[in-house]
Amino acid sequence: MRSDLFGPTHVEAQTTGSGLTPQNSKMLKVALDGEVIARQGAMVAYQGKMKFQALGSGGLGKFIKKRLTGEGIPLMRVSGKGDLFLAERARDVFVIDLDGPDDGLTINGANVLAFDPGLSWDLKRVKGVGALSTSGLFNCVFTGKGRIAITCEGTPVVLSVDQPTYADPQAAVCWSAGLRTGFHRADQIGVGTLFGRSTGEGFTMSFAGDGFVVVQPSEDVSAEGLGGVGSGGE
Repeated sequence: MRSDLFGPTHVEAQTTGSGLTPQNSKMLKVALDGEVIARQGAMVAYQGKMKFQALGSGGLGKFIKKRLTGEGIPLMRVSGKGDLFLAERARDVFVIDLDGPDDGLTINGANVLAFDPGLSWDLKRVKGVGALSTSGLFNCVFTGKGRIAITCEGTPVVLSVDQPTYADPQAAVCWSAGLRTGFHRADQIGVGTLFGRSTGEGFTMSFAGDGFVVVQPSEDVSAEGLGGVGSGGE
């Protein structure tokens, strides 16, 4: 049997140890020997013996925040030994290393694919939003040492925040945890607004400080709460 399908481009990625590794631009491979935390429903294949346990939004405190805000990450704990393959609607996959307790990253919950269980994370409110918008009220802040896999809808751009920087809340994938964030009214209220004419950019997120913002070329609103596999939870 012959086909380009069986060429080196599509062969399973070889790993020398456990952990998160890009299989290709759309798929993550986890060489599992212990545990990993992943998005519910993201498993596309696995080899070996594994157990899947639904975690809801990641614990009681985060569950309460999700109930109050409608935001969060539907998670599952995967434990065992073998090779796990994860993907999310054929989105581009990127792996990010956090290097220690002073290293932090804020991520839009819709873009979290998987992360090492040793990382600390919580849902944090975006300051300055007030009652202006329900988009992006809370995002996920990760700190510690370990790897995170995120997804992007299309090829992203990484913006250095060296001047006032703004992004659509649904297009902002992740940003340096030390940045100051807020919400900025993009549409100017006037006669046109009163008659229903709008730019379609009602509010944007603002970023200030020293760091970066990753922006995807899409304003897709992902459906949270997708069903996972396994049972149980915290």
